[in-house]
Amino acid sequence: MNDTPPAAAPDEPHWARVQVPSEWVSRFLAGVPAGGSVLDVACGTGRHVRLALERGYRVTAIDRDLSRLGETATHPRLETIVADLETGAAFPVADRRFDAVVVTNYLWRPILPTIAAAVAEDGLLIYETFGPGQERHGRPTQTDFHLRANELARLAIATGLVIVAFEQGELDGRFCSGGAMKIVQRIAAVGPRHRWALEAPRPLGGE
Repeated sequence: MNDTPPAAAPDEPHWARVQVPSEWVSRFLAGVPAGGSVLDVACGTGRHVRLALERGYRVTAIDRDLSRLGETATHPRLETIVADLETGAAFPVADRRFDAVVVTNYLWRPILPTIAAAVAEDGLLIYETFGPGQERHGRPTQTDFHLRANELARLAIATGLVIVAFEQGELDGRFCSGGAMKIVQRIAAVGPRHRWALEAPRPLGGE
């Protein structure tokens, strides 16, 4: 497998070229059962597609341009779907439910409820993208592409998901892929039948 990222367009932001998986996604993919199904919405260069495949999951990847997946696109456990999610057309897997739905660095508000609905009752939503104020650190500078305060938490509650973890705020560049500071909002939320929703909570910082 060739993991060398393709050349970026001159105006492409640094985060679009990053190949290192998000720590947030890597951490919470542990909630997917062995051999489970993962949907990567707006998969981009495929960093989380590759992560999920490496962990043995079956992956469905959606993007309007799948060329950046490279050789990964031929993996036997990968289903690829070319779709522009911003045209108003039906969501391409609206009739299916997944053990995990992953979204990073992408926001198109009209399909947020549809994304949440793709999570199985025992499934998991892992979502991480830019929050209010990101324009101070660079692209995307258009506020339409920034989540509003607590927006992912409100989405989870409105769609019946159980919040496992939620964070929003400024990330120091030392802890960001690409080394640049950014404003993020991120959530891990599960369906009501997921084991994390049914298990008794443990004390923070201990067993």
